[in-house]
Amino acid sequence: MAMTTKQLAARIKEVAYLEGEFTLRSGAISHYYLDKYLFETQPDILAELGRRFAAVAGDATLVAGAELGAVSLAAATSMASGLPYVIVRNARKGYGTGKQIEGALPAGAKVLLVEDIITSGGQVIEAARALTAAGATVLKIVGTIDRLQGGRENITKAGFAFEALLTREDLGISG
Repeated sequence: MAMTTKQLAARIKEVAYLEGEFTLRSGAISHYYLDKYLFETQPDILAELGRRFAAVAGDATLVAGAELGAVSLAAATSMASGLPYVIVRNARKGYGTGKQIEGALPAGAKVLLVEDIITSGGQVIEAARALTAAGATVLKIVGTIDRLQGGRENITKAGFAFEALLTREDLGISG
């Protein structure tokens, strides 16, 4: 069953909001942490996020998510939209096919790149660049939650369109 934005924000905060002192991937220290695995492993939240990402897919022909956190988001979006998806590894694997992008990436693919938590935007920018280098066009990067800590600015400065489904403010979290 579909949730309102307020219900989705409350549900994510209920299951994934932690307080304390945390070092983020960006290296910044934060007094709160949104544990993506705590909300991405809840079927009601994951299904709602898939629907919301699918609703903003526009002209995309493919969905992508970076390992590991955005893989379930890309899969949920794929199921909600009917679009295939690929997984962007952080680095090429050193065995098997040695690919950095897993799944079929057709030439000229128009990609909706989904992400979990946006802080600085570093990981999703790397994923977008890998997709672009492989011949895809990243139409848009959409984050689940924007922490409002410069990620939007970094992503747009890198030349990619960005939007977020929610911000920390939607979850009632102050900076």
